[in-house]
Amino acid sequence: MEKTLPLGYEDLQLGDRWVSQERVVLEEDIQQFAALTGDQDPLHVDPVFAANGPFGRPIAHGLLGISFLAGLSSQAPSVQTSAFVSIRSWSFTKPVYSGDRVHVVTEVLDLKPHGRRHGEVHWYRQLINQDGQKVQEGILVTLVSRRVPLSLQRSRIGEMNRSDRSHSEIGPHEIGARDRNESESGISETSSPQSVSI
Repeated sequence: MEKTLPLGYEDLQLGDRWVSQERVVLEEDIQQFAALTGDQDPLHVDPVFAANGPFGRPIAHGLLGISFLAGLSSQAPSVQTSAFVSIRSWSFTKPVYSGDRVHVVTEVLDLKPHGRRHGEVHWYRQLINQDGQKVQEGILVTLVSRRVPLSLQRSRIGEMNRSDRSHSEIGPHEIGARDRNESESGISETSSPQSVSI
């Protein structure tokens, strides 16, 4: 199967939208994230404690949800990302539990040129569960590479303009002289090589 190339900055337009594949949140994911980060808050890892808490059972770390969102959205769309710049805003609207199936909806919110080789992209991203509920949302900002640097684009445009000027600078006297030469040699624009008179 032919592999699709990642999108460049020039390929993106305001309002472009993608929906990622799903991922199931496992209890092992929550436990491993707690071990990896050191965040052993009982709301996440202690079923007895969590049962008496506001959610009634353990919930996934909010940052684990962001991590799932980053991974799922990295292929929907696949872009030539050069840097992760910032999180402009973020909301945790509902808890994420083990067993939930989540996917990401991504939309291009803003596009800004950034130097010769990159563009700044503002992504509005939502983490959605199996019930269609929005559990997280916010704006992420990344730098995306251009397919062709601006300096090279301008160089190519300049070459095209120079080529157009060179063609337009042929004056009427030059055209007339060319026509006379063709007439004297017995060659016309409609003549074929076989009809040339000697």
